[in-house]
Amino acid sequence: MQAAVALVNAMEPPSDFDSVEALDRFFHEHGYTGRHDGTASELADVRALRGPLRALLTAERDEAVALTNALLAEHDALPQLVRHGDTDWHIHAIGDDAPLAARIAVETAMSMVDVIRADELSRLAVCADADCDGLVLDLSRNRSKRFCSVTCGNRNAVAAYRARRSG
Repeated sequence: MQAAVALVNAMEPPSDFDSVEALDRFFHEHGYTGRHDGTASELADVRALRGPLRALLTAERDEAVALTNALLAEHDALPQLVRHGDTDWHIHAIGDDAPLAARIAVETAMSMVDVIRADELSRLAVCADADCDGLVLDLSRNRSKRFCSVTCGNRNAVAAYRARRSG
């Protein structure tokens, strides 16, 4: 889920998700395994996912169910338990040889299955900064995260401070 939010937020300026090197960093930072072609075509396919993933991550519960099921069906997802590297048994629903964009879509959909079943969609929100459309994944215990980044949080804290000082 964190990878999907990071990918969607890469749509927001300033975005540096415009090179194969950025895709390589994303692949490694988020622990993806399996096929990674490292081509401009693969980058374009992954970038094209950002809109559909944003729609999924901002959808109401019933719509999220339909979008999740559509992604899983589109990629013929077949959940299976796998173990690799230092990671114990976990679920993969698409083969390691599938294109990266397909694996990202299916892994996001599988994460959404858990979010929907637990009725935890309130953990996903749009950034509270009026000038930002970034997504927030709130994993805090008290559900207090409101901003997608430290930058947005700081900008709003400074604005609130200045408003208090001028008032």
